[in-house]
Amino acid sequence: MKIRTYRDKSPRIAATAFVDPTAAVIGDVTVGAHSSLWPMAVARGDVNAIVIGDCTNIQDGTVVHTTSDSRYSPGGYTVTIGNHVTVGHRVVIHGCRIEDYCLIGMSATVMDGAVLEAGLILAAGSLVPSGKVLQGGYLWIGSPARKSRPLTKVEQSYLSDSAAHYVKLKDQYLGMPGHE
Repeated sequence: MKIRTYRDKSPRIAATAFVDPTAAVIGDVTVGAHSSLWPMAVARGDVNAIVIGDCTNIQDGTVVHTTSDSRYSPGGYTVTIGNHVTVGHRVVIHGCRIEDYCLIGMSATVMDGAVLEAGLILAAGSLVPSGKVLQGGYLWIGSPARKSRPLTKVEQSYLSDSAAHYVKLKDQYLGMPGHE
């Protein structure tokens, strides 16, 4: 695994987390308990902080990055990803906040200053523009993302089931030879 310090900032990864050997975690990045970063995922906290909560999975090819402090974005934008979040394959997460129990579909993009409130699904391929706030409890689709409908009870329960599945999967990977 490629875990690297950038300047004076080193990643902090919980002992129970899994980072695939092909993933890159750089700089000011915190990875919570039982979370996972899968093949080719990148969490690059070089210009601002990234915090990934507990029991959250960042799937293959996803890029998580921040925005630096500048006259265009005073203070910059950090990334905060809550607990029990599933981030699908090839997602771009940039300078935003994703609250607990969200599912981010494959190839979605979430831009600077956006907020995804707890308990929502963002459909595959969707774009969340800078500064947009998505209300929890709904399916959001499209580019730009728009509210489609309330989540069903089955979809709501799937949010926690998906995160729990990835906790079990990372435990299986950690039990494999070479991951002691």
